Amino acid sequence: MSVSSCLKTFSLALAVVPLAAMATPTASIKSGAMPQGTPVNWQQQLNPQIPSALAARIVMYDHPMGSQIRLHEGSLQIPGHPQINHPMTASVAGMDVSGYQGNVNWSAAWSNGARFAYVKATEGTYYKNPYFNQQYLGSYYAGMIRGSYHFARPDTTSGATQADYFVDHGGGWSKDGKTLPGALDMEWNPYGSSCYGLSRSQMAAWVSSFSNEYHRRTSRWPVIYTSNSWWSQCVGTAGNFSNNSPLWVARYASAVGTLPWPWGFYTIWQYADSGIFPGDQNSFNGAYSRLQALANG
Repeated sequence: MSVSSCLKTFSLALAVVPLAAMATPTASIKSGAMPQGTPVNWQQQLNPQIPSALAARIVMYDHPMGSQIRLHEGSLQIPGHPQINHPMTASVAGMDVSGYQGNVNWSAAWSNGARFAYVKATEGTYYKNPYFNQQYLGSYYAGMIRGSYHFARPDTTSGATQADYFVDHGGGWSKDGKTLPGALDMEWNPYGSSCYGLSRSQMAAWVSSFSNEYHRRTSRWPVIYTSNSWWSQCVGTAGNFSNNSPLWVARYASAVGTLPWPWGFYTIWQYADSGIFPGDQNSFNGAYSRLQALANG
């Protein structure tokens, strides 16, 4: 889908999704530019089989996990070699997808070695991944251990409100050995102030509100996805979530680097935004039995 054709169908997208709860990048549409926060590689990520009107809606409202980290922090991936080999005593290959990937060929991803997946379910309280069912159920039936994630919008509604929206639209958990705890995607604001206009203490309180409500609804603490750079700037030492929430760290380089305070261990590393699997490339830091243990709680 080209930039021009995508822009022509943005008006259809605006008619589909409620706008009251969000800062909408209408100015950039009127000026003929792509919406603020659009992933740098959106044309490569967007499945060409997605109908144009739906594709425009996805480009407008779906911010894939890591898309804003890639925009703000760049990538140390080697061009032409997006999959980075990194030493671990034990690891499990995985992936994460959003509406951009559309209908995923899960059997091919399994054949290529993916054993776990995270699927975007929601963003704020205004967006649901239109391909969630195909992706969430498809990964399960392919044999993967899978979970879902929520892209946080701390500037629109409370953490508890967004946790409820997430759980009500695909973010739940069941003790079936195949379902990972939901993940909270905390990264740069696609629409403005990096920290969504919140102080560090306010951001920590928002994360606590989400985490506590998610735990109340599911009995599990969410996995927290972030980068060291964003977390250091927007949360810092204002909140300690390391006792309950596993860390999923994003860094597109040959080494994971410094971890956000105060985690001393990462559970998942998102190390590339393209590679052998559709969507982002991930490694679970441990043996497959530990991945199963995370699923079982």
